[in-house]
Amino acid sequence: MKHNLSFLPQREGKPREFGLTMVMDKGLSIRQAEDMVEAGADYIDMVKLGFGTSIFSNQVEEKVKLYHEAGIKVYLGGTLFEAYFVRNQINDYKKLVDRLKLDTVEVSDGSVVLDHNIKCELIAEFAKDYRVLSEVGSKEEGILISPSRWIKMMQTELQAGSWKVIAEARESGTVGIYRPSGQAHVMLINKILSKVDGNSIIWEAPKKAQQVYFIKHCGANVNLGNIAENEIIPLECLRSGLRGDTFFDYLPEEIVTKYKS
Repeated sequence: MKHNLSFLPQREGKPREFGLTMVMDKGLSIRQAEDMVEAGADYIDMVKLGFGTSIFSNQVEEKVKLYHEAGIKVYLGGTLFEAYFVRNQINDYKKLVDRLKLDTVEVSDGSVVLDHNIKCELIAEFAKDYRVLSEVGSKEEGILISPSRWIKMMQTELQAGSWKVIAEARESGTVGIYRPSGQAHVMLINKILSKVDGNSIIWEAPKKAQQVYFIKHCGANVNLGNIAENEIIPLECLRSGLRGDTFFDYLPEEIVTKYKS
């Protein structure tokens, strides 16, 4: 929809390299996927078929085609990659990816203990044929990774061939870069951003407060992931200062001074 509203942040059109929104599909039906695409395709850059849901969802091929036709990248959740890996079935995983006509894969070790050198070798191997997203951080509560370790893993995974690195939070938003309460690990995030280009990171942010935090901290064009299918348009409003939480963020100081309580 065209508008003449001033003082909105610049948002690039698709295909975007930053300001990405990754949506979590946890088993949507074709009809639900059609509704999501109709409502928000312009604002969805990627859809993750979460964890192992693609194994049990009906009409996955048709759904992937629907997303692709809308200009949306699709990939399988990292948990499914790990499930194939621990069973020594990586070739079968590649066959599944190719059967679904996917050009993007996620390489992760959130559920398993995996030597980081081996993970980087896997990233390099997949990067020959696919766009690779790699995920950093554990899915388990109570597992703490030092900021220096986060930084080193992100840097080496990008060097190995990852297009973007994903900062782990799960769909619950209570692990990895967040505390069990869902609040951001501010020190960790700031240290990461001091050493790793923010445009190369996708921050999982399933909760509204987390989305607000990253938009305020990194700007409208921060990369955000694990967004629920019914939060796509609300997130774009947050990015653009058209929701109370970010209402004054892009307005001139004279307007802020006059109207902000």
